[in-house]
Amino acid sequence: MPTSPSDASLPANGTPANGMPSNGAPRGVAVLGSTGSIGTQTLDVLRLFPDQFRVRALTAGSNVDLLVEQAQEFEPDCVAIGDESCLPRLEDRLSGTQVDAYGGEDGLCRAAARPDVDVVVAAVVGFAGLAPVVSALRHGKQVALANKETLVVAGSLIRALLQETDGTLLPVDSEHSAIFQCLAGESEQVLERIILTASGGPFRTRDAATFADVTVDEALDHPNWSMGAKITIDSATMMNKGLEVIEAKWLFDLDVDQIQVLVHPQSIVHSMVAFADGSVKAQLGVPDMKVPIQYALSYPARWPAPHERLDWSDVSRLDFETPDVEKFPCLQLAFEALKQGGTAPAVLNAANEQAVSLFLDKEIRFTDIPRAIEQALERVPGTEADVDLDTLTDADAEARRCVQELTSSAGY
Repeated sequence: MPTSPSDASLPANGTPANGMPSNGAPRGVAVLGSTGSIGTQTLDVLRLFPDQFRVRALTAGSNVDLLVEQAQEFEPDCVAIGDESCLPRLEDRLSGTQVDAYGGEDGLCRAAARPDVDVVVAAVVGFAGLAPVVSALRHGKQVALANKETLVVAGSLIRALLQETDGTLLPVDSEHSAIFQCLAGESEQVLERIILTASGGPFRTRDAATFADVTVDEALDHPNWSMGAKITIDSATMMNKGLEVIEAKWLFDLDVDQIQVLVHPQSIVHSMVAFADGSVKAQLGVPDMKVPIQYALSYPARWPAPHERLDWSDVSRLDFETPDVEKFPCLQLAFEALKQGGTAPAVLNAANEQAVSLFLDKEIRFTDIPRAIEQALERVPGTEADVDLDTLTDADAEARRCVQELTSSAGY
C-alpha cells in the first residue's frame, strides 16, 4: 500500500513526455460496482481511452437492466451480480452472447481475480466490497480503491496482505487521491499531518434542533457532489468524513493525531498535507470524481482529458472551519472507533450501513442514525487484537442485528 506515490506499482504502459499513453497492449480492467455512481463515472473515463483499456469484467449489486446495457456496449468476458436471486434473469438477458454470468460474493471475487485483469476498480458500496478486494490483492492486481469500507473494516488485514502479495492499492476517493498527489516526491519523515476537507453536507448551516425533521430528500440533496444514496447520507451526517479518517490512517500509515478534518464548503481544496518545515501542499479542482478516477487508472502519468476546469475568476473565496462534532456526532464516533481499534471500526461501519438503510426506507429519523451507531459500539463486544476476515464478518453481522433490534424495540 503506497504511503507516497513512489511506493505504488506503475502501470504497464509507458508514458512519453506529452503525457499521452504510449501504444501497447490494452490493460484489462474489472469494474466492480459498475452500475453505481463511481462505476458509471469509471466507464465514462474508460470511454475516453479505448486503446488503453479493455473491459474484462463488470459487476453490479442487483441492477440487471443497466448491467446488461453496459455489457452490450463494452463486451466484457464476464459479468457478476451480487444478488444471486437476480442471476437467472441476468443469464436469460445475456443468452446468445459470449458473456459469462456469475452470482453472489463468489461471482464478484471471480471477476476480480481473472488472469486477464490487470486493474480492478473497487466501487462496490459497503462491507460487500471487502471480499472482492481481498481476492484481487491475493491475485496480484492493481486495485483502484473507491470502497473506503474495505480499509475502515479491515485496514490491518489489508496492509498485511499487501506485504505478502504483489497486489497494490491506489486511492480513488477525492480526498485520499489529493493526499496521495501532495505526497509525490516527499519523504514520509517530513510529513507532519494531513488535512482532510469536508463540504459540510446539506446541513452545515441548518439548526441542529430541526434535524429530527430532516427528510430523505433533503438529506440526498448534496450542495456540491453527485454521489450514490448511501454516501450522500454519510456526507449529511459527516460519517463519510469519519470513515475517510480511518481509511487515511491505513492508506498512509498515520497516527490518529496526524489526521485533521476541516469543513470547506466550496469543495475546491480536496485535501492538504502539512510538512515539518511549516509548508503546506494542497490539491485543488472542481468537484468531479472522474478526475481522481482517471488518475488512479493513468498513474503515474496525467493524461489529457476534457474534464471541467477550475475557473479561478469565479473563485472569490475559500472558507475553512472546524467541524462541529456535537452537531455531527458521527465524526467523533469514527475517531473513537479508530482509537479503540480491533473490531470497533467494523462495528461502526456495519451499524452505520444498517442505520442509513433504515433511514432511506423511512423507518427511522435522521437523528437516530448516530444514536444507533453509538449504542451498537457500546453493546457489541469488541476485540483490540488484530482480527481475521471471519472475525470481522461476525462483528459486521452482530452490529447489524444490534441496530435492527434497537430500532425495533425503541420504536424509532
